[in-house]
Amino acid sequence: MKSFDYIIVGAGSAGCVLADKLSAEGQYSVLLVEAGGRDWNPMIHIPAGFYKVHNHPKLNWNYVSEPEIGLNNRIIDIPRGKVLGGSSSINGMVYMRGHPLDYDNWAIKFGLEDWRYANCLPYFKSLETSDRGDSEWRGVNGPLSVRKGPDDNPIYEAFLKAGEQSGQGVTDDLNGFNPEGLSRLDATILNGRRSSAATAFLYPALHRDNLTLQTSSMIEKVIIDGNRAVGVQVSRKGQSFKIEAEKEVILAGGALNSPKILMLSGIGPASHLREMGLEVSHELEGVGRNLQDHATVSITWACLKSFPVHQVDRPVNKLLAGLHWILTKKGLAASNHFEAGGLIRGNENVEYPNLQYHFGPTGFDYEGRKIKLSKAFTLQIDQLRPHSRGYLELRSLDPQTPPLMKFNYLSDFKDTAELVEGIKKMRELISQPAFDHFRGEEISPGIDIQSDSEIEQAIRRKTITDYHPCGTCAMGNSSMSVVNSKMQVHGIQCLRIVDASVLPRVLSGNLNAPVMMIAARAADWILEKPQLPSFQARFKFHKDTIGFNH
Repeated sequence: MKSFDYIIVGAGSAGCVLADKLSAEGQYSVLLVEAGGRDWNPMIHIPAGFYKVHNHPKLNWNYVSEPEIGLNNRIIDIPRGKVLGGSSSINGMVYMRGHPLDYDNWAIKFGLEDWRYANCLPYFKSLETSDRGDSEWRGVNGPLSVRKGPDDNPIYEAFLKAGEQSGQGVTDDLNGFNPEGLSRLDATILNGRRSSAATAFLYPALHRDNLTLQTSSMIEKVIIDGNRAVGVQVSRKGQSFKIEAEKEVILAGGALNSPKILMLSGIGPASHLREMGLEVSHELEGVGRNLQDHATVSITWACLKSFPVHQVDRPVNKLLAGLHWILTKKGLAASNHFEAGGLIRGNENVEYPNLQYHFGPTGFDYEGRKIKLSKAFTLQIDQLRPHSRGYLELRSLDPQTPPLMKFNYLSDFKDTAELVEGIKKMRELISQPAFDHFRGEEISPGIDIQSDSEIEQAIRRKTITDYHPCGTCAMGNSSMSVVNSKMQVHGIQCLRIVDASVLPRVLSGNLNAPVMMIAARAADWILEKPQLPSFQARFKFHKDTIGFNH
């Protein structure tokens, strides 16, 4: 039986960071196991190629939800990366950390004192090289490139001006001093190419003799001996074999795969495991529970002005954009085309932003799993802190079978009410004078949709996921938590989970950056190194400047 000090399961956002950090000093042998293949598809590395890869069947687990009652029983596609870099290789590259109060509330509500934002900020800074410059909020010496988008489309300026005119506000940096208002967004792009977890962290480390990468390998289960994880069982090319872990097994499979692996290993809700015919190795009721996601809905307006992006779908224009990118790493293909957004409050009674904008200069129409562009512009809004909770269970004992997922989107009336407010906020924003030269007819849901009831029905017809599932192996100390604050599985030695599944509550923003930060912190705990010194940067909260311990 092969043996390694550390076995990391999943080469996604967390797994790549862990592989780099755990192998860096050469002291320990590290195995990184990935179910998918190499990130050789060229569309992965072209920022605009996101629209080709985020649902690509060969780069994706191709997961779908159960029929969602709150969404008129629609089945929702849940793309998850099955490739080196995981979802960081197929996502929209938006870099968001979440609001500082998200993390401070983890400490207050879940007893996770280690996770106050003052403890997380130094790790965010250590991982990034930001074009915004070195400051108390931003880092310039990390492996991950973080850049403002390159597109100078004038409609982005109209978007920011409308933020001022509407009173929704404008900020220079949503990851900085003022995390509220409209802004140009950061993206994980370097020299016109996607900066994924694989390109930023894994590839620079692969030359190390103590780091082994094994792709196209499905984890069947974690091997448990008594109350200790001692290895994993892996299938590859039709063969099943065991690999021993001398120190730890670390699950980094993401919010949908890590709980599945736990349950296949006999760790989880006892009644469900027995129902599936599994022997219970360790009962943990919270495995697969607490499933959360950001529900998102868009409004599309016809655009009175024509932009190059509107015609890029034409074969000749697509070819020219591709050639321009190949030669210069610039042009239409060098953008994710969602370069502006914002964090806003739906009403004045909300403590801090509960809604998120993503703004794009074209129309995005889904035809099955394909995206068609149109002469329009799109404003998308996420409901950031949903009250609804879903769950994940095994569908089969076959590791190749997708889990059963029911998100229960909009099952709580408060979630629907917040999205109704969001639709009104979007219309208020786009009605501002700044958009007079751009704004045509509202295409979807349409100007005939006006009453709260009509808006709600449109929301239930149009809402999809913003691809941020999390929470299924939550950190905490309650009976429903799965891991402690250092992400060690309760009751099982030498087993840790490091990915979006450990979030006790979804953050106010995109999750890629937080997951990488979580992995960097986990690596220090695993290696028994001291955490980076905490730093309480000041930030703007409503109209007051406060610290984190307000």
